[in-house]
Amino acid sequence: MRIGIIGTGKHGSRYAGHIINDVEGLELSVISRRSDTGLEQAKEWNCRLHEDWRRLVTDDRVEAVISVVPPALNLDIARACAEVGKPLLLEKPLAASLADAQAIAALAGKGGLRLSVGQTLRYNSVIRCFRRHLSELGPLYTVSVNQRIEPSTLSWHEDPDLAGAGVSYHTAVHVFDALRFITGLEIVRVMAVTTSRHNRVLEDSLLALIEMEQGVQGVVDCSKIGQARSGRFDFVCKHGQLTGDQIDTTCEMIHHTTRTDLEPGPAVGTIVPLLADWRDYLAGHGPNPITGADGLQAVAVCEACLRSARHGAWEKVATLP
Repeated sequence: MRIGIIGTGKHGSRYAGHIINDVEGLELSVISRRSDTGLEQAKEWNCRLHEDWRRLVTDDRVEAVISVVPPALNLDIARACAEVGKPLLLEKPLAASLADAQAIAALAGKGGLRLSVGQTLRYNSVIRCFRRHLSELGPLYTVSVNQRIEPSTLSWHEDPDLAGAGVSYHTAVHVFDALRFITGLEIVRVMAVTTSRHNRVLEDSLLALIEMEQGVQGVVDCSKIGQARSGRFDFVCKHGQLTGDQIDTTCEMIHHTTRTDLEPGPAVGTIVPLLADWRDYLAGHGPNPITGADGLQAVAVCEACLRSARHGAWEKVATLP
């Protein structure tokens, strides 16, 4: 299947490299990038270049589209793909606002758009280890998560018109989706505070209390403020605790003082398995790996956090169709 990629910057070039080198059955045929680097990339990757992404969507050489751009552009790209009937893989977050996310998800419903979302943390080996073992410990009571990375160096992360929001939409969105993926439970309401320490405009630190279905409570701490990384998850259950770090690739089960290494396996890239599952989905050999509804739910939690931070009160997560 011939693929067109809109946005071949730092992250989009990863998708391109994996399509060329690591995923059979996909061929990179066209890219879209406005900077001079796009011409160099097109020569290196032996593909066509369009500065205007709209020409990529309508190009006969493109059978499916991957978009890795600031999320404010996602709705227009989704509409264009729906018009010509081409499948679309959108890098997270699904959109820069809940309203846009709902509009994109609607295109994937009644609009007939074959939409997948790049919530790639689902493919992390530790996240999958949590999902496999959580039910072994009985009812889940509380969760605690942190996702801390270095300050962003992308200029558009300080532009509300392009980014929509800060760390909420660009880091915490992964955590909220991962919690849903691991537990099978929805987050129903949140109480959040945000701060801006390095980002001049948007929040780069989010602290949120969360309530999930079945009375599960938790805390989520996401930031881009310190020169260090961590991605720790703790699940406290009736019969023990499941704990680990998705960046350090550790996963343990704890009974009283006995710790058992669950051996999640080596750290692996998450884009390759997503692309492989997406390829199989487009070929009719598997389910949609991450649906528009999945992406919409994660954005709804982010939006509730931002409302809570503004109002200083608990906020319900929007009920979605």
